[in-house]
Amino acid sequence: MSDPTTEIDLPPVASLPALVTPFDADETVDHGALSEIVAWTIDRGVDGLVPCGTTGEFASLSGEERRAVIETTVEAAGGRVPVIAGAGATTVPGVLGFIQDAAAVGADAALVPPPYYHAANDPAGNRDFYKRVADGSDLPIYLYNIPSCASGPIAVETVSELATREEVRGLKDTSGDLSAIERFVAKTPASFRVFEGYDDHFVGARAMGSDGGINALAGVFPAACRTLCDALDAGEFGKARTIQQQVLSPVFEVCLEYGFAAGAKVALRERNVIEQATVRPPLVELEGSARAAVTDAVERAATYPK
Repeated sequence: MSDPTTEIDLPPVASLPALVTPFDADETVDHGALSEIVAWTIDRGVDGLVPCGTTGEFASLSGEERRAVIETTVEAAGGRVPVIAGAGATTVPGVLGFIQDAAAVGADAALVPPPYYHAANDPAGNRDFYKRVADGSDLPIYLYNIPSCASGPIAVETVSELATREEVRGLKDTSGDLSAIERFVAKTPASFRVFEGYDDHFVGARAMGSDGGINALAGVFPAACRTLCDALDAGEFGKARTIQQQVLSPVFEVCLEYGFAAGAKVALRERNVIEQATVRPPLVELEGSARAAVTDAVERAATYPK
């Protein structure tokens, strides 16, 4: 039976890839390719896996597909690293249903953004939303602060209050605001894990006290991100900055322009990890100059010594 108070084993500076959901040319989920992605990233040192997040195009998947993607991820991981499954939805029952599905197929925790479309008209709205999710959750939960796609930012005061609950283990911050990382760290217990989700800020966020990152590019350059995390853990910020500048930042810039799900898939195809870079509407597969920009950035980044 799942227990929302179960400990999640992660190192002091962790790298968790936000996984793409690979599709065949006809847009069906390619579970074989997903299993290969999981094995490829684990073999290169990642500390956990995050399926069905923003990069995983969760909003373009049916409920049955989301459960199947998480199940494939769990099975391919084989207990080697924890799986933190995306559980975004617009209602408390919807979130709890996705968490229940994730728990049923063996996920270790859930990543929960605020509701999207309907914005909270007061910070109390997000606070009450998360309290109800935590009350009914079968898994430990991580908050997901992604103001650009949800109902605005999660208030620091809300995070501080929720962080006292044993079901709430941490937060992914994709605001792109380093001062937000600093405030989240300052206002939560040391046991509450704060992960940056804005790849270009990996090193800077660690300087602000983050515990690593949940990033799309950790799924494209897992070995480099492993080296980066080890360098940060050892206090070798110069080495970490070199990896940030030579590997993550150039690819982040083009993915920021053209979209992370589409960009990450082109990058993975360029690295011979997947065969198709198919995405589902409303996203479009990158072609022409957009694809060339991603490919060029990946080629240059891949020359970094492993």
